[in-house]
Amino acid sequence: MLTQLTLKNFVLVDALDISFDGGLTTITGESGAGKSILLNALGLLLGERARTEVIRPGADKADVSAEFDLTELPRLMARLTEDELQEADETHCLVRRVVSSQGRSRAFINGTPVTTQYLRELGEGLVDVHGQNEHQRLTDRNVQLALLDDYAGLAKSAAQVGALYHTWQSELARMQALLDNEAAAADRKSLLTYQLEELETFNLGDAEFATLETEHKRLSQAHATLASLDKALFTLDELDALRQSAREIESIDDKHADLEAGQATLQSALGLLDDAARDLRHYQDQIVVDPEQLNLVEERLNTAQDLARKHRVDANELPHHTQRLRVELDGIDADASELTELESAVAKHAEAFAKKAQTLSNKRRKAAPGFAAAVSHYMQTLGIKDGGFHLEFSEGEGEQGIDRVEFFVKTNPNFPAGPLTQIASGGEQTRIALAIQIVAAETSALPCLILDEADVGVGGTTADTVGRILRELGNHTQVICITHAPQVAALGNHHFRVVKEGDNTDIHTLDDNLRIEELARMLAGADITDETRTYAQTLLNAAT
Repeated sequence: MLTQLTLKNFVLVDALDISFDGGLTTITGESGAGKSILLNALGLLLGERARTEVIRPGADKADVSAEFDLTELPRLMARLTEDELQEADETHCLVRRVVSSQGRSRAFINGTPVTTQYLRELGEGLVDVHGQNEHQRLTDRNVQLALLDDYAGLAKSAAQVGALYHTWQSELARMQALLDNEAAAADRKSLLTYQLEELETFNLGDAEFATLETEHKRLSQAHATLASLDKALFTLDELDALRQSAREIESIDDKHADLEAGQATLQSALGLLDDAARDLRHYQDQIVVDPEQLNLVEERLNTAQDLARKHRVDANELPHHTQRLRVELDGIDADASELTELESAVAKHAEAFAKKAQTLSNKRRKAAPGFAAAVSHYMQTLGIKDGGFHLEFSEGEGEQGIDRVEFFVKTNPNFPAGPLTQIASGGEQTRIALAIQIVAAETSALPCLILDEADVGVGGTTADTVGRILRELGNHTQVICITHAPQVAALGNHHFRVVKEGDNTDIHTLDDNLRIEELARMLAGADITDETRTYAQTLLNAAT
């Protein structure tokens, strides 16, 4: 139940603090006074998008808060306790929203910051707001089904069915994605198998390509290499004159340093030349002219280069590329295993959804006649004397189960029933929508129902009937009704008047005397007379 609403710098409100009680609270005021401000403030508190337009001109921020009594909502209290937003023994919850002139918005529950999404989820269990155009919303079949669930107390079961449906569809989408890729994966697997067979048959080893290039180079220039070696070794073999000269210099008997250095260097040079000749001969022995081996090496190199071009990799990378393809092929086989598991999971989720949805469907169909009878009763009570209401079911699998429901109404006994928008006039649609709301709210666990001029278009005896129904509904559900009908306003257990004074909107609690003046104004406008006051008093007396 909503117990307190506090506004500061909100639209035309400077500062406002309103206390609410149970039962039926009526809110009245002249057109343009700002009655919608209360609804806008509650909408902001319950997670609607924040706009800077809600900030009072000249202020730097708007601050809105509301206190709710959660005594009748143990499940909601348990969630807040689990989320560490209140203590286990607390029965009241303070919701606050602050909007800055920079467009930033902050939300709090019991002083702890929360997201607007959390506010929206919380608000769904706190308040149900029905506006002037509720009959337009009722054309939505999802809304129609949700109202039936509210009446039958099946909202929790419907939520469970919705969760099962989303889980099933999520797994189904994953499976479908794998199935969609299955053909492509099969083609890819075939290609990978062929490529791997080709690469693994060729079996190029690590660093083998570089070795092949070295060997190919040596074999292809073997003739030229041998010719160069022969020429060099012939020259090295023709060093007798140099050796003779070295012996002659060695025989000079002088200890001069330059001579000794020259002698040592010359002997060292001759030793190096001998070493070079020996090494070159060893190298020469390894140079083989082998056309057959050269052809084999060339063929393997060409094949490696062809494969490298085909796979668009460097030839040296072929061994690593082969490993990568092997990993990819093994992964495709793993995907096939995942598909098998997914198929089993999807079947399991589908079965769970079907079972729960069928149970929900059975309960809906069992509750539908009672719901229809109750709505028909209220339609007739609200002035549609020959009114009738029933629900038509059809099959339709979705997040709401396996049912589709459409509201059918009859307002004239000479014509068959039909959809709400096709059969009823605008005024009748409003009264039918109100009848449906009342029936759904009678069994709903929602502790607060707010009606924004849902009685528009009705008056006289019908308005009085509407007020009495709402007053009776207030015995177990807090009802806050913004109304222009004096018959409804007179039946409120509590009465507020919204007043616009200059650029400021205020709300006053009305005692019996002030209520008479407000009801007289609603009855006669500015020309209040003793007769209208007397009639206003009569309305109040009749209400009690």
